Amino acid sequence: MKIAYITAGAAGMFCGSCLNDNTLVTALCALGHDALLIPTYTPIRTDEMSQSLDRVFFGGINVYLQQKSRFFRWTPSFFDRLLDAPFLLRWVSRFASSTKAEDLGDLTISMLKGKHGYQVKEALKLAAWLKKEIKPDVIHLTNALLSGMADILSNEVGTPVVCSLQGDDIFLNALPEHFRTKAIDLISTNSSLVNRYVASSYFYADSMASYLKIPREKIGVIQPGINIKYHLAGSNAQKAGNVLGYFARICPEKGFHNLVNAWIALRLKNQNLKVKFKASGWLGESNKQYYLEQYNKIKDANLLEDFEHCESPDLQSKIRFFDGIDLLCVPTEYLEPKGLYVLEAWAQNVPVLQPNHASFPELLNKAGGGGWLYAPGNQQELIEKLEFAFSSSLLLKQQALLGHNAVIDYFNSSRMAEETLSFYHRMLSGDKV
Repeated sequence: MKIAYITAGAAGMFCGSCLNDNTLVTALCALGHDALLIPTYTPIRTDEMSQSLDRVFFGGINVYLQQKSRFFRWTPSFFDRLLDAPFLLRWVSRFASSTKAEDLGDLTISMLKGKHGYQVKEALKLAAWLKKEIKPDVIHLTNALLSGMADILSNEVGTPVVCSLQGDDIFLNALPEHFRTKAIDLISTNSSLVNRYVASSYFYADSMASYLKIPREKIGVIQPGINIKYHLAGSNAQKAGNVLGYFARICPEKGFHNLVNAWIALRLKNQNLKVKFKASGWLGESNKQYYLEQYNKIKDANLLEDFEHCESPDLQSKIRFFDGIDLLCVPTEYLEPKGLYVLEAWAQNVPVLQPNHASFPELLNKAGGGGWLYAPGNQQELIEKLEFAFSSSLLLKQQALLGHNAVIDYFNSSRMAEETLSFYHRMLSGDKV
């Protein structure tokens, strides 16, 4: 089967959706299928071997200029290709990563309008290339914000369109209200042009069906998986027994401040535990002041000696990070659709402590353990669960083993790819999701 994955680059950032897309395409290719990851806006950044095309469609510079000026909506293809050069887009990405969603309202609406938007030329170029060079059996858009192109791609290429639901809401919620309402209405309208949707948890499928006004019966659920071969080498590392870890984008919605506050409170409450704290993950320019505020809390508590911040790591340093922690906690306020960091922790024998919301209960229920859940927003319970977890190295090891076995047996990329193929075959045969 030939599958074209259209994904949105994240302006040079590590992005969970991009990582998941790359992992899935890798696994599909390993099963003998012809899957290709096609970036839009900017080149994607992954910490594993990239499967993406060395060409960018809907290049961020062209898309922006077409939004701002009628002139650029009619420029010839050779000129557009110059502005779509990956090296140029990577350079521009260094400045674009600080762009806020609230500044992209007009562009978001135009993209969702598809053939009636200012970027219609870009959609037609992509469709022509797919039809001539790839001839896919399935076109898979990796977020609903790309759904404006579904009509053009379906009609021009003659191929059904699938769309992933993964994190669209966090971007939409950051838009000013009038843009958000219009964008949701357009996504809902575009749902008639999309053959099927896929979400990574039942929670998220239900939530996004309501939020985006998409028929729930069009949404299938395929739980995430990771490429375990990268993590297994580090899964036998000796653990110190007293290191708390945070591995996610360092930002308010991922709840980094919640863990800082809980760790400080735990150290003040029980000085015998001597729990240390290591944090890593993407730290964008727009969140550096936020991080500094959390750092100063730790400094004021005289705990800097027991805190370590690691720069956003490559694959090997990520593996070393998980080798060096005993419990992962990412106390999100955002309702996480996937939680890939939970699977990565499990792969390296690290249990987790997560809020009892979004995808986390589904992950732990499927694993039969792998850590603990606490009531979302209940800081006192978070502190108590941290104290409980670190009170016994045996408890940590028992839960780590349950999570580790779940990744080996189920939460792996091969199973995810096989379920995705089955999902495509059901769609192509007209069966329900």
